[in-house]
Amino acid sequence: MTALLTGDSTPAAARQAIRRGDWPHTTTGIANGYAQVNLVIIPEAYASDFLRFCMANRPSCPVLDVTEPGSPLPASLGEDIDLCRDVPRYRVYEHGELVDQPTDLSTRWRDDLVTFSIGCSFSFEEPLIAEGVPVRHMAARSIVPMYRTNIPLVPAGPFHGHCVVSMRAMHPTDAIRAVQITTDMPSVHGAPLHLSRPDLIGIEDIHRPDFGDAPVMEADDIPVFWACGVTPQIALMNAKLPFAMAHAPGHMLITDIPNHRLKYR
Repeated sequence: MTALLTGDSTPAAARQAIRRGDWPHTTTGIANGYAQVNLVIIPEAYASDFLRFCMANRPSCPVLDVTEPGSPLPASLGEDIDLCRDVPRYRVYEHGELVDQPTDLSTRWRDDLVTFSIGCSFSFEEPLIAEGVPVRHMAARSIVPMYRTNIPLVPAGPFHGHCVVSMRAMHPTDAIRAVQITTDMPSVHGAPLHLSRPDLIGIEDIHRPDFGDAPVMEADDIPVFWACGVTPQIALMNAKLPFAMAHAPGHMLITDIPNHRLKYR
């Protein structure tokens, strides 16, 4: 029977349900108050280049944890976290091609794998709501829409490409408040990269995202775009590594880190 996870669920309870296979859905709106992270899992041979890539493109790739090679246990993110089993859905890449989307990585794990945990915009949605800024996709229980853009990234080693952005539609007055709130949270992407005019960043049709669900928009809304943790997956595909893994968009790892600890970090 599928577990019922809500915003009041604890991170530990949410991870256990996911680990059992009882929650195959998006982690949007689950375990409110705690940070969720994007995952990039690559062989140690490429880890130094990827770390340089993240440092050069911090709005898109704010690193919160890097594991020791071969370890699926990111101790700094919380207790009893298993990177192989605690995400509802993963992605597996070979030579830049998506080859599988499993719910468990145990049989694919290797002793040379290094995991980068990257801050997620889900963490700033809570303070937005607390300040009265509606987050429409959360109310609709849908996955935030994400788009490829023409905003270039700083390359490092084999990693290169263009930013992916997540979009939240809101009234212009709410957008101003959202900029103020998220500026103080650089570890989870910080301030928006762009407001309105999606065509200026290479988005042809706002109603057809590249990842996630179609946007929920109301009259007088404008689109507000933040850097997105799916960006490193584009860099992975461009790098064409023989083997790499990541989370599926919208299906995150829920940590024990309170969101308020990410402010100014």
